[in-house]
Amino acid sequence: MALVTTDEAKAYLRVDSADEDALIASLLAASENLCIDVARLEKDQWKDIDSDKTYTRNYSKTELAYIRETLRVAIMYAIGYLFEHREEADHHDLTLTLRSLLFSIREGVV
Repeated sequence: MALVTTDEAKAYLRVDSADEDALIASLLAASENLCIDVARLEKDQWKDIDSDKTYTRNYSKTELAYIRETLRVAIMYAIGYLFEHREEADHHDLTLTLRSLLFSIREGVV
């Protein structure tokens, strides 16, 4: 399971052709990894979040739904930012925004 598929990313970016599929796939992977790092998720936590399960050992059903939706928003924001600013991306600014979006996951407030 992927929180954000390439097709969802293309729709979000309003890209209709397959010309930039490789770029979008790369940016999607980078965005996902960046969000995982900013949220301070461990590998086992990410496996739980990225699975098809509705609850796990680490998270209740409600927590998992909240975390997934929050991460989806953050990943979509990151891919949109990286796609739009591919020539001059300010990664410090992007990371600060992602910290704000992912604060509750980062600090274990969920």
